[in-house]
Amino acid sequence: MLKLILCSLFLTSSSGIYAQVKSGVQKNVLPAAKSDTTFAKEKNLDEVVVTASKTSESILRSPVSIEKIGSTAFRLSSAPSFFDALENVKGVQLITPSLGFRIINTRGFANTTNVRFTQLVDGVDNMAPHLGAPIGNAMGPGDLDIESVEIVPGTASALYGLNALNGLANFITKDPFMSPGVSFQQKLGVNHLNDSQTSAKLFSETSLRIAHVLTPKLAFKVNTTFTKGYDWIAGNQTDLNASANAKLGIPGGTENPGFDPVNGYGNESSDRKTITLQSKQYSVARTGYTEKDVTSYHLQNIKADVGIIYKINEDNRLTYTFRFADLDNIYQRANRFRLKDYVLQQHALEFRNSNFQVRTYWTRENTGHSYNLRSAAENQDRNFKSDDLWYSDFSQGFNAATSKGSTVIQALQEARQAADAGRYEPGTPAFQSKLKELADINNWDKGSALRVKDDLFHIEAQADISNLISSGFKQKTGIDFLAGFDHRTYLIHPDGNYFVNYVKDHEFENFTYSKTGAFIQASKMLFNDKVKLSTTLRSDKNDHFTLKLNPRFTMVFSPAAEQNFRFSFQSGYRFPSIFEAFSNVNSGGVKRIGGLRVMSNGIFENAYLRTSIDAFQAAVKNDFNQGIPTNVAVEKEKGLLIKNQYTYLQPEHINSFETGYKSLFLKGQLGVDLDFYYNKYDHFIAQVEANVPNTTKQDSIPYYLNDKAKQNRYRMWTNSESTVYNFGGSIGLSYKFFHKYTFSANASYAKLHRKSHDDALEDGFNTPKWITNVSFGGNQVVGNFGFNATYKWQNKYYWQSFLVNGNVAAYGTLDAHVHYDFTRSRLNLKIGASNLTNHYYNSFLGGPSIGGFYYTSITYHLM
Repeated sequence: MLKLILCSLFLTSSSGIYAQVKSGVQKNVLPAAKSDTTFAKEKNLDEVVVTASKTSESILRSPVSIEKIGSTAFRLSSAPSFFDALENVKGVQLITPSLGFRIINTRGFANTTNVRFTQLVDGVDNMAPHLGAPIGNAMGPGDLDIESVEIVPGTASALYGLNALNGLANFITKDPFMSPGVSFQQKLGVNHLNDSQTSAKLFSETSLRIAHVLTPKLAFKVNTTFTKGYDWIAGNQTDLNASANAKLGIPGGTENPGFDPVNGYGNESSDRKTITLQSKQYSVARTGYTEKDVTSYHLQNIKADVGIIYKINEDNRLTYTFRFADLDNIYQRANRFRLKDYVLQQHALEFRNSNFQVRTYWTRENTGHSYNLRSAAENQDRNFKSDDLWYSDFSQGFNAATSKGSTVIQALQEARQAADAGRYEPGTPAFQSKLKELADINNWDKGSALRVKDDLFHIEAQADISNLISSGFKQKTGIDFLAGFDHRTYLIHPDGNYFVNYVKDHEFENFTYSKTGAFIQASKMLFNDKVKLSTTLRSDKNDHFTLKLNPRFTMVFSPAAEQNFRFSFQSGYRFPSIFEAFSNVNSGGVKRIGGLRVMSNGIFENAYLRTSIDAFQAAVKNDFNQGIPTNVAVEKEKGLLIKNQYTYLQPEHINSFETGYKSLFLKGQLGVDLDFYYNKYDHFIAQVEANVPNTTKQDSIPYYLNDKAKQNRYRMWTNSESTVYNFGGSIGLSYKFFHKYTFSANASYAKLHRKSHDDALEDGFNTPKWITNVSFGGNQVVGNFGFNATYKWQNKYYWQSFLVNGNVAAYGTLDAHVHYDFTRSRLNLKIGASNLTNHYYNSFLGGPSIGGFYYTSITYHLM
């Protein structure tokens, strides 16, 4: 029903744009009689940010690096949306798991669910509760309602706690009192041009914003966006198991009986077996399916928000906001998922005045009819034929083929054909029926359903203590005091597969996971306001961990208003997300277990590392193929087995030092911004695969670990034993000239400096050393015509994840557009392209290939 209501808003939007705005609402008017350069200088000097210190301050005198991008810059960007435009911001890395969402990261250690980066909308956390991270901008603002974005690259834990180890972005939306009216936008686009995997596909996005001032005290706004398109395709067929049978003279690729393509599912390690064929042992995998066999790439996103603001008086306002999102697209964690009817909704209430603010919100997540692509492929195969029967048929087929004179490679292929006879064929009614059936079975050992319902409740408050002490305290002492607190509780609804209650005999009862924090911040101006010092101390307490302290010390030196040097030191902690803490997933023969003792008690102590077991089994197999009996080979190679040394989860931690310089030259026309940082991370939260033999007899353990049926397999959340150091920096330049042109360029450098030792557990750095952006454009360069072109380049980098490890090739993309403003900028036409040259690339391994996206957008504003 809600979908129908939202769709009807779009169908009736053409009549809605004729609505009248209440008279008497004052519009913002630019000051007259000032030159462009003078106004540009004053604008830059007066520009304020709120996210870096949780209080309003000049962007030039921010104590830490912060990037602010306003609505004008977004409008002139060549990116298809404001969120896509963030890719060109200094120090920002965006990766693309889907056309429907992108993931922001700064300063290294990126992944497809970036739990180390916090994303806010008007100060409200935008995360999906069970993921511990946002799904791109699925529930965020649209292009019509975005006022600005403030990005803090680097740790912000001292003020925000939570997940802000790598950085934070705050999306600030338009105030209906300041920006009333009706706006409508229609985007039409096309992608998959010259794509070998599919034909060209259309894209459509329709947005409507209505903001109205009902009385001098009451205003509201409504935003709706409806997006439809065809997602980017992940079709990488590189063999991840290429060396499995190499010593038998069998190459990797489709001739390999243990073939495991990156974007093929149902042929992973849990779907492989070592079988003996005519006195030789081979690694053989089930056939599996490609990604496009088991999913639909049609994407759809419906999102809406309603905001109501009531001004109690000139200094006090009360705001209620409701946000809603319903999305169908592809999502990626350690596995790839098809999100279908995935719903997020959020209610937020805020009271604010000049001295005090309190905010509370509640977020609910329902994964709807989503499913796991890997489990879908695995169980599609197993519903056709059990593993035992399939491997038996494979052996018989191999023997029959060799008896007829086939070569080994030919016999292996003929054996697969025999074992697969009658298998579900992609695209057939029987295949689709079984796929739908599996997507509704909430156990990944048998089905593929993702059925998660979780809630997040948050409350926070902060106060300007200086003003509350006395009206003249700040003037007399020059000291600003700011204090705040926050509390967050997750309500977890056990589904029996993804989560269970850890209390015995209460496995299906709801349970909670909470965290409380508080901070105090003091700042003072010294030496005729040329030096600003500030210090912050934050404390956080989690249900399962002791109190943690996060300090921050900053200094800003401003020899002149346009010249500013900054220095800071910060410490930060990250508590495990609910998935890292409490997961209990049956995943194709592997149990994924949360790292808290209440979830995994006893497993760590009795497990052996999966990497060592794989090496041990491979060595035993190679010995057997050289004529050594299995029992002798087991005794010979058992020294390869390594007892698990990891243990129960602790919070992640970072110490970060940063220095920077921000300045203006040439009467404000040239802006320069530099920063350098050095970080020390420890206790990285990551996953380890470890197996527990079904025996406690020491002499028998190696024999059990050589037999897949005699051990239990686990993937557990734990902490890396390495201490990791990384450093980097960035430089940004922006030059405005001839009153209408802007040239900007930035470069960011990030390097994993060193590790105390290699334990192969820490999350991959997953960040290019160099990311560069160069942009040139202008507004009203010829009449009402404007344009922009942006070239982005990043170098090759190493990607490490549980799905795939390897190098991501360097790539460069060109975005460009032209626009025309009609009727005093009320009607805007933009024609543009992202990745104009249509050179397909991957932003990370395991994800989709991204080609050109060509679009036209029409935007109409009625004030």
